[in-house]
Amino acid sequence: MVPQDLRYTKDHEWVRVEGDMATVGITEYAAEQLGDIVFVELPELGRTVTQFAAVGVIESVKAVSDLFAPVGGEVVESNLELSTSPELLNSDPFGKGWMLRIRLAAGATVDGLLDAAAYEALTAEG
Repeated sequence: MVPQDLRYTKDHEWVRVEGDMATVGITEYAAEQLGDIVFVELPELGRTVTQFAAVGVIESVKAVSDLFAPVGGEVVESNLELSTSPELLNSDPFGKGWMLRIRLAAGATVDGLLDAAAYEALTAEG
């Protein structure tokens, strides 16, 4: 399932932009590839992040992966529920498993990101 209203990175993050706020998470494909997620490290509030830079860590029973920011701006909220229930990334990656919210920097854009069709094509390649 690839929601049509989101934009995606080639590293399997998704972003939903509403006004000057962006909600970020990982895709269902990423969660499936990682397997059972056991730990999430998210950036501190107030941190300025750069588009495509590593901003956090996701640990699973299979691997440790970086979380990359799909947009640039200031981290204004983290999903605190993930600290005690990281498995939400596996069970509801597009809903309760959201990871952080970023206030977009001036001039920040999603133009370099994939739409749903392009992301589906990317993941179909394997």
